[in-house]
Amino acid sequence: MLSEKGKHASATENRRLVWTSIVWPLVLALRDIEFSLEQFQLMRDEVCRSCGIPVSATARGLVSLVQKGMLIRDGGTYSIHYRLIPYMRLGATCDYSTAILEVRTK
Repeated sequence: MLSEKGKHASATENRRLVWTSIVWPLVLALRDIEFSLEQFQLMRDEVCRSCGIPVSATARGLVSLVQKGMLIRDGGTYSIHYRLIPYMRLGATCDYSTAILEVRTK
């Protein structure tokens, strides 16, 4: 019998999906530490359409990334945490695990 995921597992999965498939590729494509909500939504729609993922699966992911401190929201603009900027400048892959460790490390 398959059990459903718990609340925390689902939240982590949403964050991973949004970070790996939408946010980090968007940051690398823009080559900037900031992006607008509209830019995020365009990228989200494109990824959801190409991968067959419902938009609802990504709905809480962006907010959750802000709550975890990986993204900083200022009005309609989001920026990555300052410890992730070197990865962006190098054009390096920064998966969710690396990003969360960088943000939590002080």
